[in-house]
This record gives sequence, C-alpha cells and structure tokens, in this order.
Amino acid sequence: MTNRIIKVGHSPDPDDAFMFYGLASGKVKLEGITIEHSLEDIQTLNERAMRGELEVTAISAHAFPYVADKYWIMRTGASMGEGYGPVIISKKYKTLDELKGKKVATPGKLTTATLLFKLFTNDIHNIDIPFDQIMDRVSSGEFDGGLIIHEGQITYQEQGFNKILDFGEFWEKYAGGLPLPLGLDVVRKDLGEELAKKLSQGLKESIHYGYTHQDEAIPYALEYGRGLNYQLGKKFVKMYVSELTIDMGEKGMNALEMLFKLAYEKGILSKVNSIELV
Repeated sequence: MTNRIIKVGHSPDPDDAFMFYGLASGKVKLEGITIEHSLEDIQTLNERAMRGELEVTAISAHAFPYVADKYWIMRTGASMGEGYGPVIISKKYKTLDELKGKKVATPGKLTTATLLFKLFTNDIHNIDIPFDQIMDRVSSGEFDGGLIIHEGQITYQEQGFNKILDFGEFWEKYAGGLPLPLGLDVVRKDLGEELAKKLSQGLKESIHYGYTHQDEAIPYALEYGRGLNYQLGKKFVKMYVSELTIDMGEKGMNALEMLFKLAYEKGILSKVNSIELV
C-alpha cells in the first residue's frame, strides 16, 4: 500500500499541541498516511489556507468564509470559548469609552479576535501585529490597549494589565449561552470525503489519546506555552480542548452561523456560506 504524506498545519500553542500530541508522537497512527506537521502562527495559517497549501490546517473561524471553496470544516478540533475568549487589555485605561480615539493592537486581520473587535467596538483604531508581541508593546506605551489571545488570556492580570472587555463573557450573554467559535480545523475538499473523514477521525483519536494520557500530553503541550507553569498550562488546555472540540455538534454549528450572520450584516463578509461538517 502506498504511503500518502498529509501536511497538517497548527499553531504553536498549548491547546493545539495537546490536540495533535497523539498524532505527533506516533501513538495514534493512520494506516497508509504519514503526517507532516507545520507549526505557524494562526494568521500565517489563515493566509496559507487562502492559497490551499495544506491538506489539513487550523484556521480562525473568521477565515472560513474566505476558504469555504477549498475546505470543509471538521467536526473535531474546534476551539470554542465557553464564557472565555479574547480579552481587550490596557495598562492606562479601564473602559471601552476611554479607548475611543486610541490605538489598540490586534492579532491579525483574519483572526476571530479581530472580527469580534470590529463587530462590537466603535471609534477605536486597531493595528494588526503578531499576537506574541501585543502585551510587550502595550506595556512599552506604543499602544493604548491590546487584544490578547492564547495563554495571555490567563496571565494578563498578574502582569498588571486592566481587563477592558472579555469577549468570551460578553458573547455568552449576547448569544444566549452559545459557545464562542474561535478556531477551526479544516480539511481540503480535493482529498475526497472518504479521506477527509479518516483524517477527522484520526484527529478525534489524537485528542482522546491526549485526554487519557495527560501525564504525557500536557508536558508536551507546555513546550509551546509561553510563561505557563504546569497548573496554568493544564487550565488553559482544558479551556480550549473540551467536549465541543471532540465534536462541535449543533451548538457549535449554530454559534458559527450566528457569528457569520453578524459579520455579513455589518458588511465585513460579502456572503454567508452554508456549513458542512466532516
């Protein structure tokens, strides 16, 4: 049987590393398939998905409408915030009103965090920079505030930042308890449904392996956790690798549809794509 190489992109942060540990370590195998991992920040992965470069990749939920012609959404692998999500922080200011007319660093044009910023704030100027530079550049005074993602969401307070708005808390009330869709895993349509389903099942098994072998998977995930100790790392992984990650189901689909509808109504998206899960 010929061996097929499948390139898989994910971001170098603890929750993605945890999800892919089973596959990356070789503890979960897919017959006839060799996985090649490509670790890059989410904005780069969004851009690569626009070009259809990777067979399977993590993307921001916001990026999906731009790549829906090339990719299906996997049922498995979504990062959904349940009462938590990207946070607007500042050293100098404490309210959204105080940030009006000011400059806020955001983590990339196609990130879901930046979409939320554009949907729910007004009169605040945003500039996209690499996500891992945001806290330092707010601290230095270059920016008046920042929109933080990844592990910054649980470390900002101890670094002396004020919380202006937690989009996870905001969305939970706004969306009537639906989760906040932040990241997705997608699979290229030209692979065909049979292989796409096999890869989706492989990721599901990889997540299950991580959960049942946390003593292996969490230390591996923490290699990608900037400034996280074991307990914080475990907390962060559990935030973003949940039951909805194993299968987003109806709740996840409804949340995605709501997010895309809002973006369409605000003129950010030119159309709303139907959502098919593999």
